[in-house]
Amino acid sequence: MRWNQSWPSCYEWAVMRCLRSEIGPEVLTGARRRPNPSVLSPSRRGPTHARTRGLEIALLTLLLAGPSLAGAQDVSRQTARSSPAWVRDGVVYEIFERDFSPAGDFNGITARLGELKDLGVNILWLMPIHPVGQKLRKGTFGSPYAVRDYYAINPDYGTEADLKRLVTQAHERGLKVILDMVANHTAWDCVLMAHPEFYKQDASGKIVPPVKEWSDVAGLNYGNPKLCEYMLAMLKHWIDPAGFDLDGFRCDVAEMVPTRFWEEARAELTKVKPDIVMLAEASKPELLVKAFDLDYSWPLHSTLNDVLLRGAPASMFRRSWEESRRQFPLGALHMRISDDHDEPRAVARFGVNGALAASVFMFSLDGVPLLYNGMEAGDATESGDPALFEKLPIFWHPKDRPPLREIYQGLIRLRHEHPAFRNDRVVWLPNSDEADLVTLLRSDDKEEFVTIVNFSNRPLNGSVQVAHEQEFKPVNIPGAAPCPKEFPRFHLHGFEWRIYQRASGQ
Repeated sequence: MRWNQSWPSCYEWAVMRCLRSEIGPEVLTGARRRPNPSVLSPSRRGPTHARTRGLEIALLTLLLAGPSLAGAQDVSRQTARSSPAWVRDGVVYEIFERDFSPAGDFNGITARLGELKDLGVNILWLMPIHPVGQKLRKGTFGSPYAVRDYYAINPDYGTEADLKRLVTQAHERGLKVILDMVANHTAWDCVLMAHPEFYKQDASGKIVPPVKEWSDVAGLNYGNPKLCEYMLAMLKHWIDPAGFDLDGFRCDVAEMVPTRFWEEARAELTKVKPDIVMLAEASKPELLVKAFDLDYSWPLHSTLNDVLLRGAPASMFRRSWEESRRQFPLGALHMRISDDHDEPRAVARFGVNGALAASVFMFSLDGVPLLYNGMEAGDATESGDPALFEKLPIFWHPKDRPPLREIYQGLIRLRHEHPAFRNDRVVWLPNSDEADLVTLLRSDDKEEFVTIVNFSNRPLNGSVQVAHEQEFKPVNIPGAAPCPKEFPRFHLHGFEWRIYQRASGQ
């Protein structure tokens, strides 16, 4: 929805966010990094606003998540739900239909399926396709997350035939298509308003938003069995192979909907189409036991912003990753994010080089990486609230960008061709500058890879500790500068990254 940092996987993290936002990052960590101001969006808000918003988000997190987390079920010794290979090996590509093409419709996506296939992604996530509510609408076009009719299609995007053609042609290319499902709330003029008992109400019987600030939507009440029946039937409608034949759902603010509903829904949906994916916009461990295939790595994403914008040390990445590993069921799968529709573009937040360094880091971790449409071009068009409520087409040919599409294509190919990047073996290697450097080892029975990322905008001399150091050879990614042979000692420019490889058993 709109809080891309609101649902941490631990209560302690939320408290830390409160403290950091309230007293300032320079007190806790020392502010040493700054994004390149030359690529910042001119409408980007300053640090005072960001700090205040961070405090509000963290406090709201404590209010909503704190009690439930304190008494949450410990699932760390359970095994996560098994997911299809195409999910575990996949790369997700998020599409905002309104902005993806000049026409802003399904046909604009269908016309470019060949380009997406060539890029290497295999899971296309369509942001909500339903008609947008007009009552209490925000902005000119309204939020796509204010749904007026779950069974209908936004006429601005096209017809049922257009959507079916998109899905069919995607399937012909080996691409999966998943639908963004907003199950927690609806628009105020949703057809379900004919059943006020389907909604959350205050003591006076007045229907209320799920969160006060979300004034354009009304919260659904999953304590009503009839609502649960309606929503389950609707979910089946979209994946029915005889109908739209979609391949699953990205479920908005999934942890605000009861886990029991998701678990019951998954069991029923599997009967309709066994090979689907369920992606939770959440960081709630119990969701990955029975209901969902993967979730958002929100805590790590927030750490990314802390490191690149607020001066936190790069060692915080490992701490966040290890905390999630401790809390989640064994084999849990997370979507790795550096850019999405909820906030300013990564190139606006971190600069072009910083954004690419963040992407290389996410592609080098375990889990499933996400590309948000336009990342491969270096698009810096305004994103997030309030831009989410307008039509701001992606600018596909911005000035002074490296060949990002070629680089992303190379990173995806590396992931596809080498299983070491697709398993859950991650070793955080010691290095000479834990405040600025991240050094990861990914391996399987045949080969090993070391990824080095400088998360500072300053050059540095460094080294990494790894066995068989003399056997590692540079990996050259098309479009990127040639990788020097120097290893395990190296000199890196600001935000520079490198990948090295060795065959196991040499």
